[in-house]
Amino acid sequence: MSSSRPLRLLVITYYWPPSGGAGVQRCLKFVKHLGHFNVEPTVITVAVDQATYPVLDESLLAEVPPSVRVIRTKTSEPFESYKKLTGRAVPYGGFANEGKPGLMQKALRFVRGNLFIPDPRRGWNRHALAAVEKLLAAGEQFDAVLTSSPPHSTQLIGLELKRRHGLRWLADMRDPWTDIYYYKDLHHTPLASWLDARYERQVLTEADAVLVTSPETKRLFSAKLPEVPAAKFHVLPNGYDESDFRQPSQPPTDCLRITHTGTITELYHINRLLEAVAACAAAHPDVPVRLRFVGQVSAQLRGQIEQAGLLQLAEFIPFVPHDESVEYLLSASVLLMGIPDVPRNFGILPGKVFEYLAANKPILCVGPAGSDADNLLQECGAGQALPYEDTTLMRETLEALVAQWRSNPSLDLPAVSHSRYSRRALAGQLAELVASYRS
Repeated sequence: MSSSRPLRLLVITYYWPPSGGAGVQRCLKFVKHLGHFNVEPTVITVAVDQATYPVLDESLLAEVPPSVRVIRTKTSEPFESYKKLTGRAVPYGGFANEGKPGLMQKALRFVRGNLFIPDPRRGWNRHALAAVEKLLAAGEQFDAVLTSSPPHSTQLIGLELKRRHGLRWLADMRDPWTDIYYYKDLHHTPLASWLDARYERQVLTEADAVLVTSPETKRLFSAKLPEVPAAKFHVLPNGYDESDFRQPSQPPTDCLRITHTGTITELYHINRLLEAVAACAAAHPDVPVRLRFVGQVSAQLRGQIEQAGLLQLAEFIPFVPHDESVEYLLSASVLLMGIPDVPRNFGILPGKVFEYLAANKPILCVGPAGSDADNLLQECGAGQALPYEDTTLMRETLEALVAQWRSNPSLDLPAVSHSRYSRRALAGQLAELVASYRS
């Protein structure tokens, strides 16, 4: 990159520290590292006392560089009413913290899907737009604007700025929009579906660049809009921050511990793997197999764990700050992840997989063979996808791990080729993209 004046990037994101969870990581890590590539980011986000975050992680505030300007705005959202009506917390993505929906929850999902399009956080848009207008009126200039979603309503901020001011606009899509796996649970009417799809088409068509996290998502969007040049879509995956993994790995010596971090529900269809774990544990009583779940686990999945006879071997730890989550990765023998068993899941590439790779452990991934996740794991030598019903492959994989553990309780991999997925390297790619689209 040139040593000329820094590129100025306006980052508009709802999720920002002290928000916790997976959604905040991408923009935070971009902003953390962009300064190394002559890019000066300014962040527009929501005021802490008005935001509705499913989880909080105050520790992430320390990762925001002191030189970065963060502008927080008011918002207008219906979640306080939701909490009063239901007595429940704000829903996680995919409603992972809600069990089987009752009549009230179904009604509220219908309201959310038909009265708040694209989503209930659209009430933030006018406040965020006002903050940007104030900056522009003061004579500030930006080489590009990046809007990150979900919530996909944030993309409408970029759309409006593009139309009003002609700003170069990068739409960062962490997840699909109308093709997300839980979309059907919002019970859209035909009119609501049409309007939501119209917003999606406008964003994908009018953005100067669309960033996606997996090759399959790029294929999905390109197929939906064949008239849009494929070169507009850029795969910029999630990654891992090298600074998060400075501490040494400490695999247990008293058990073979299989650890999952983050949110997981019955949609991940790991019940066959649980059965295989139970069978393997019974066949090898001299190798103590243990399960550890760190984060949100649905009630139905807990039931599957109990049904498999693994409840006494399982440990459930609620949400922890990100740095503690990394510690749990490093204190595991093997890491567990799942790809939801839903249509069009070949492009689901959870952000956690890159941190799993950085932990340098074998990875048990329940999901479709040939998917983006499967290709990534095989590329990095960390494992392969275990198809949902392939109990034979699951058992063979577990048997091999048990045999290795007997020889050496540390199953850490000798070398994993994952350096190109470091957050700093990915921020460098974003910087090059910003430079190419500068106003």
